[in-house]
Amino acid sequence: MSAFDPAVFSTTSRFELDHLTIGGVSASDLAEQFGTPLFVVDEADFKSRAFSWKSALEESFGEKSGSVYYAAKSFLAKEIARWVDGVGIGIDVCTGGELAVAIAVNFPASRIEMHGNNKSEAEIRSAIEYGVRTIVVDSFFEIERVARIAKELVKVQKVLIRVTPGVEAHTHEFISTAHEDVKFGFSLASGAAWDAISAIHGESSLELIGLHSHIGSQIFKSEGFAAAAQKLITLLARYRDTYGKELPELDLGGGYGIAYLPGEVTLNPLMIMNELAQIVKDECAQSGLSLPTISIEPGRAIVGPSTTTLYTVGTTKDVELDGGTSRKYVSVDGGMSDNIRPALYGAEYLAIVANRLPLGPTANSRVVGKHCESGDIIIREIALSADVQPGDLLAVPATGAYGYSMASNYNHLPRPAVIAVIDGSARLIVRREQIADLLALEI
Repeated sequence: MSAFDPAVFSTTSRFELDHLTIGGVSASDLAEQFGTPLFVVDEADFKSRAFSWKSALEESFGEKSGSVYYAAKSFLAKEIARWVDGVGIGIDVCTGGELAVAIAVNFPASRIEMHGNNKSEAEIRSAIEYGVRTIVVDSFFEIERVARIAKELVKVQKVLIRVTPGVEAHTHEFISTAHEDVKFGFSLASGAAWDAISAIHGESSLELIGLHSHIGSQIFKSEGFAAAAQKLITLLARYRDTYGKELPELDLGGGYGIAYLPGEVTLNPLMIMNELAQIVKDECAQSGLSLPTISIEPGRAIVGPSTTTLYTVGTTKDVELDGGTSRKYVSVDGGMSDNIRPALYGAEYLAIVANRLPLGPTANSRVVGKHCESGDIIIREIALSADVQPGDLLAVPATGAYGYSMASNYNHLPRPAVIAVIDGSARLIVRREQIADLLALEI
């Protein structure tokens, strides 16, 4: 598992002269110039993946293709927002902070969608004032708040209803979002989704333009998306039969899986979009509905594979286990503060020695961080070269989604820098935190 695997690393990462290069830049040079831990985003790879989702949606749904909204929660910085804008896709924000990043780079309001299960009044006001295209409403309280604030601002706000379709996505409980016992959306089975439609129709400052569903994250099969689409189209048909008109839009969310380990395959955008298009078209035909405009929200599928984290090995330790076996603990200079996913829900990763070609046999190893937690584990089981030693550079691929965006200052560790690489050059897009930053908020 410790060998370089091109299916897991970004498309321009490769071994050259016995060391890893990313975007044509040596990993060793990156570490020397910017320090570690370090998030390295392959700009060309990011843009290529974003464009692939846009092209796949347009090819599969034709004139009924809506927006590809990049899910900002996966990772957002001003430079990332500029890339998203440059590709010509939208952005999905779910807090005032994410919206502020979009506003800071003058991201087109017409391509912004706002999510969130507990938007504050200040966040709602900021979104409406900026003119975001749609707000995805998530509760009856929110319907009232959005309607009232839009009325105060003398605007009519377009909204989608987030529907909980009762679909069990085959993924970890913490990232499954469409079954009944979950905090998101209006339940279809209980009738809450229909009640939300009725409530919105009573508000003159709201325009209901469609339905939204997001079944979870890191999903590799189309069955869950198909089941959700079928249920939402049934609701669209009920709406037509009741109100005598059709809702024009359907947002099927994101959650498309990527490869983290050898043997896994990142979902192909065109393949999954073709499958969804066939399902939606068939269901609409059976219900006698016109095909609605279809939007999607990939985040991990764009930035996840585009990013590699570089760590420096600080210490190694051989620990004897029961049965006469042993495990090598390889401690690096980051950990759960820059990648909480393994501790949070058992996410698995690959790692390779990036500064040289490892020699000799491998050893049963565990890659761990420097935090005061036994659960501070980046990779629980991996066959790393037995000669890994302090000073070596480890590269962990596919860390772009929910690495930096969920980073913390646990143990008062500053958050890493983020750099972009392209065509043999590297530049800083988020600087490394300093101790002064950690102390700056204290009175």
